[in-house]
Amino acid sequence: MIRRPRRSKAEPTIALINIVFLMLIFFMISGTLARPLDPSLKLIDTADLEGRAPPDALVVHADGRLSYEGRDVATPAAHVETLAEGERREIRIVPDRALPAETLVEIARALRAAGAERVMIVTERGLE
Repeated sequence: MIRRPRRSKAEPTIALINIVFLMLIFFMISGTLARPLDPSLKLIDTADLEGRAPPDALVVHADGRLSYEGRDVATPAAHVETLAEGERREIRIVPDRALPAETLVEIARALRAAGAERVMIVTERGLE
């Protein structure tokens, strides 16, 4: 009798890699698919509208000056102090387009240091 050489059991790593790869593709596709807009839908043209900040947002002008509800604010910490405890949870900033990024980061850090739990930057978003 001839003895066959014993084959070592193959590890199921290839099958595991295939399953993980298929799951990756599934989640990539399902995460990026969105229902298309109705072709008959005409979006609003906002080119001629005057941009206004939300009423509860801290406005940062191009020169770094701060204002809230039309009144000037001396410092980010002074703004946080004037807010009620519940309003300090989330502070919105509306920066001017010409404001340097370094200034915006400094103001956001100052707001966090003064007690703001979350600082949100309001920006313009367009659908094209």
